[in-house]
Amino acid sequence: MTEKPSDIARTVLRVESAALNQLVEELPADFDAVVSHLISLPGRVVVSGIGKSGHIANKIAATLASTGTPSQCVHPAEASHGDLGMITGDDVVIMISNSGETRELADIIAYCTRFDIPIIAITKRSDSTLAHAATYVLKLPSAPEACAIGMAPTTSTTLAMALGDALAVALMKQRGFDRENYATFHPGGALGAQLLRVSAIMHRDNALPTVTPNTPMGETLIVMSAKGFGVAAVIDQGKLKGVITDGDLRRNLDRLTNCTAGEVATPHPFCIAPDALLTEALAEMNANQISTLMVTENGSLLGLVHIHDLLRAGVI
Repeated sequence: MTEKPSDIARTVLRVESAALNQLVEELPADFDAVVSHLISLPGRVVVSGIGKSGHIANKIAATLASTGTPSQCVHPAEASHGDLGMITGDDVVIMISNSGETRELADIIAYCTRFDIPIIAITKRSDSTLAHAATYVLKLPSAPEACAIGMAPTTSTTLAMALGDALAVALMKQRGFDRENYATFHPGGALGAQLLRVSAIMHRDNALPTVTPNTPMGETLIVMSAKGFGVAAVIDQGKLKGVITDGDLRRNLDRLTNCTAGEVATPHPFCIAPDALLTEALAEMNANQISTLMVTENGSLLGLVHIHDLLRAGVI
């Protein structure tokens, strides 16, 4: 009977999962030394590999760069035709080769040896040419490939990529790399939107629908209509004293023309700080079923953020 694809998938995942667990127990002895070297590195981390290892090299370089460790990937074939000039004496080179005998890495190894550039080897064989040339060896555990013929890079590339992630996260922790730093490198897309601060999109100054407590409601309605947010902020000597919403207008409809803004406003409105994340602003709006938040600091009105602003920013 032919084996079902789902059974094959489970087998592959079990093999790779077992190898990852083995890596946890057999974490390379040089790991701490590598992190210590990279944390004080004046240059860049250059990552290289060929074939599937080359794809992993690209991923490791991208992860390092996006988490605070300057990094780039150099293709071994291009390195032999001029791109060795991308590698400087301030750099360190991570080379990925399961066997440690990848011929295409020979020119980079020779270049690094000639100019005393440290090499970090990610390989399964500690007795290989690459391992002998390396300053540090991050040895992968001996684990079978997950493919049917035991030859296609599957488990080995999974282990190399996981080890690269472990390096990146360890370096993040050592650097104190936080969400604000991360936002600097990820300004685009939904991820960037989630890391934006309220101050980045809030409406300010003349765009704000502000009135004083003594402003007649007739004038207040004109301000609310002109500014287009459906609210008015009641300000007294720079301090936010209340907010007038459509709900306040409905509740006071029978006496509205005889009132001032201060008499109609709801005191102690929902507010948010300018350095709060947009995701926090959205949570506050959802929790209180409101569409607008006043942005304040020490009681002073700095701005206003509307749910449509969050929509435009990509948070929703």
